[in-house]
Amino acid sequence: MEEFREDVKVGYLRNAVSQVLEKPLPSFASSPLYIAVVGEPGSGKSSIINALRGLDADDPGAAETGIHAATTEVKDYPHPNLPQVILWDLPGIGAAQFTKKVELKRFDFFIIVGSQRFRSTHADLVHEIQEQGKRFYFVRTKADLDLAASKRQRPSGYSEEKVLQQIKQDCMENLKRLWVIEPQVFIVSNMEPDKFDFPLLQETLKNHLLKLKKQAFLLSLPESCSLPLEKKKESKQKDIWLVAICSALAAFIPVPGFSFVAAMVLFLRFRSKYHHDFGLDDSALAALAQLAGKEAEYLKASMKSVPIKPIILWRLPDLIGTIAMIIEYCYGSRYPVIGCVLSVVISLVITYLMLQRFASDVVDDTKMVLTKVLKDAQKETV
Repeated sequence: MEEFREDVKVGYLRNAVSQVLEKPLPSFASSPLYIAVVGEPGSGKSSIINALRGLDADDPGAAETGIHAATTEVKDYPHPNLPQVILWDLPGIGAAQFTKKVELKRFDFFIIVGSQRFRSTHADLVHEIQEQGKRFYFVRTKADLDLAASKRQRPSGYSEEKVLQQIKQDCMENLKRLWVIEPQVFIVSNMEPDKFDFPLLQETLKNHLLKLKKQAFLLSLPESCSLPLEKKKESKQKDIWLVAICSALAAFIPVPGFSFVAAMVLFLRFRSKYHHDFGLDDSALAALAQLAGKEAEYLKASMKSVPIKPIILWRLPDLIGTIAMIIEYCYGSRYPVIGCVLSVVISLVITYLMLQRFASDVVDDTKMVLTKVLKDAQKETV
């Protein structure tokens, strides 16, 4: 991770990403993986956690289950057999505790637990997970109750295999409507964890573990660069002051509108150098986007530091000095003192504030393009 941060700090974004992508899966074995087990209250989240850990409800360290054991706090449970894997029991979605206490971006992978039908709350959860570029399994619980109900309703035509297939098919169709590619759906029973798809769930998680750990590691990298990038931004404060002072000096020239033109020219040169130093110039973006099989425009489209329109809006106060100059000239002044003083002060303040905002946007853009490329470059199917 230190090499990645160092490359990002000096603007070698492509090199940083390509090196970490080339790392073999076994090198991620010691990386942590936070798995959030999430679903509606009473869906059997805690029972799933106990089953995954090989514990009964009354074993020491087991997650609380039962009618009066609704999860109200975020709790962590280390997996006994999968190293560095932590299962997190979250409050039920839709509950007040969920919105107040749960920050989904903290977690690397999700097991969505649902009983009975697929609900809008599940769809909302899937959308949020996909926006983060993360993956999930969908676990449909209480299969034993569905089978019993089906047997009572249609005793003559009852087929356990057919009922289970219908349940799984319904879940998969709902997920595919949400643009989930190859959804992973498991049908289980909280009362009989060794039946149905539960052994398959355990085996699938074990087989996918290194890929999931790699994905979690990759997605954590951009945020880990925040401090080095902020330090780099601070080291360039003198450049911001230099441009602001040059812009103010140009405003001494008693030509209406000159301060605006000079400030824009100075800004465009500053922007070009700043983008280059952070690895966000056109050629660097094109090389970086190639790693994800994209064009540079794919990355530039979401960058806050690229559009010129916001910069022009920042310069509108320059009009005050320009108007003052014009008025002084109209009244016969040979040198518009008031207009020039106004232009100098306005240009200095506006340029400084504008460049500070631009510098912050560049830091955000650097993390954003890294996130997009890392998400897209490692989209091997789990």
